[in-house]
Amino acid sequence: MSSSASPLTASSIAARLRAAGCVFAEDEAALLISAAADPGGLAAMVGHRADGLPLEHVLGWAEFCGLRIAVGPGVFVPRRRTEFLVRQAAAAAPVRPVVVDLCCGSGALGAALASLADPAELHAADVDPAAVRWARRNLSGLGQVHEGDLFTPLPRSLRGRVDVLLANVPYVPSDDVGLLPVEARVHEPRVALDGGGDGLDVLRRVAAEAPGWLAPGGSLLVETSERQAARAEEAVGAHGLEPRVVVCDELYATVVIGTRPRTPPGAPTVPAPSPVPGASTPPTVPAPSVAPAPPGG
Repeated sequence: MSSSASPLTASSIAARLRAAGCVFAEDEAALLISAAADPGGLAAMVGHRADGLPLEHVLGWAEFCGLRIAVGPGVFVPRRRTEFLVRQAAAAAPVRPVVVDLCCGSGALGAALASLADPAELHAADVDPAAVRWARRNLSGLGQVHEGDLFTPLPRSLRGRVDVLLANVPYVPSDDVGLLPVEARVHEPRVALDGGGDGLDVLRRVAAEAPGWLAPGGSLLVETSERQAARAEEAVGAHGLEPRVVVCDELYATVVIGTRPRTPPGAPTVPAPSPVPGASTPPTVPAPSVAPAPPGG
């Protein structure tokens, strides 16, 4: 007499995921059920997730800035906190910007910024061949994806023309990588996580070369952690960029922005023209005073 396995239900899936350590087990169960093509596929997906595969890899996509970004085994999953980096980039972008996305991973940042800023040109680059394959899929029709180390594969014609330089560099200190959740340390490429001794090695390399690629007034934007912010800001400012730190408490996100000055440091200022003899100088009109807005306005 044969017996068949009990059918998977939302509650039984959630119980299995919760036992495997999934904090949002009920939400994940609903996503898996909606994505599965048949009961056999659902069982396989639940098994993969219970074994520690990132949910996004199991589903085949990650939600980012309202978009579905295709992802799979071997590629870094874009984090929700990084949406703050994209919003800051969109705010800094001029009309029809030239955009570069370094350490692009799946291409999520470039795709999201393209939906917000309508770039005239979009270039993305990553050293990991697997990431490049996913980025080309996600950025198809939006921009060019290059394989290589940081700026190396980019067209030389971009030098001095980049308005927005996104660089979601790895910033986990090497000794801390082993402390990451299993989804990251086992299933995501170490090159996308490990930032060297203090976590800022790659950021320093990007900051050193960024001024030569940025247009006057263009900005480099990088994500870092709260504890690294001061050193990251110093690194960004060490090569002539004007740095500042912005934070989002809601997303627990920290972003360092470095802007290339429109006037090079040390450049002579152009003196105001001397008044023409006999010409009258218009009187100075004081600016009207403005009452401060009430708190919460």
